[in-house]
Amino acid sequence: MGFKMGIVGLPNVGKSTLFNALTRTAAAQAANFPFCTIEPNVGEVAVPDARLDTLADIAKSKQIIPTRMTFVDIAGLVKGASKGEGLGNQFLANIREVDAIAHVLRCFDDGDVTHVEGRVDPVADAETIETELMLADIESIEKRLQTIVRKVRGGDKEAVQQERLMKAALAALEQGKPARVVEVDDEDAKAWTMLQLLTTKPVLYVCNVGEAEAAEGNEHSAKVAEMAAAEGNAHVIISAQIEEEISQLEPEEAAMFLEEMGLAEAGLDRLIRAGYDLLHLETYFTVGPKEARAWTIRTGTSAPKAAGVIHGDFEKGFIRAETIAYDDFVSLGGEQAAKEAGKMRAEGKSYVVKDGDVLHFLFNT
Repeated sequence: MGFKMGIVGLPNVGKSTLFNALTRTAAAQAANFPFCTIEPNVGEVAVPDARLDTLADIAKSKQIIPTRMTFVDIAGLVKGASKGEGLGNQFLANIREVDAIAHVLRCFDDGDVTHVEGRVDPVADAETIETELMLADIESIEKRLQTIVRKVRGGDKEAVQQERLMKAALAALEQGKPARVVEVDDEDAKAWTMLQLLTTKPVLYVCNVGEAEAAEGNEHSAKVAEMAAAEGNAHVIISAQIEEEISQLEPEEAAMFLEEMGLAEAGLDRLIRAGYDLLHLETYFTVGPKEARAWTIRTGTSAPKAAGVIHGDFEKGFIRAETIAYDDFVSLGGEQAAKEAGKMRAEGKSYVVKDGDVLHFLFNT
């Protein structure tokens, strides 16, 4: 399982440039005018994980298959998007389909790049986008509350539950707060997700800074960091221009370029890690002579559910999971040595998979 992250922001903040860099393509046209992205561009990228290469080297795997992440480049929102301004309705519908939102915020000064509001203020930009998403949610909820009135009066349990959740969301939204601040019980979690409210999506602020500020950020990104902390959201500092340049280089050249810029790693790596943390994701591995492969699961996933990520039959017929911790696999030099050292464990249906576990599933067909 991977996840889908929507890249949103006002026009000309660097969304398409970042998307091009992330997907190592020029699929999204990066042009200096609003709405150059008319249709959402979708790209998949491999999730970099040095552990996978290490495991493959030890097991002498013929093929390395990383887990993947999907990015959706959604065209620029503007004030009034919730009412259809710009190309608002289309873009808001695209946002409903993603698991998380990356707000790309312009944190660079460049007179040659037009800002739709004629100024550089990333906090105000974030508020503009959040406001449009909240207004769209309010309108959606008000319409849906009207359509379920009869069912609620008739005592339909599902409708009663939906009404209660929508009213809780509406109360927060009318106070100027996103729906994600509403605390939802486990029994309501599925129904809450089915509401598909835009402001329930986890948010990651992406501060797009100039090349010279990629390592430490600047006063603009510092304000975003303060805002994110106050909201309980995450943020990362990236220079989309640097990422695009790196994407055109060979790995060795890219490493040298990063070192020259004073960067320990590519912004993509930071962005993916932040995305993983945002959605509470982790990785487990399957390793053998044929292939070494990474799989993404949510934190707290049981062994049968983790097996189901590979194939539904693995979950249905789950017997047990032969498990080796990553550190043991590496320090002992592989599966056989780990087994001989007593570091391979047989785990049952109640086992919660840990990040980095090397697993082999046994199941009934």
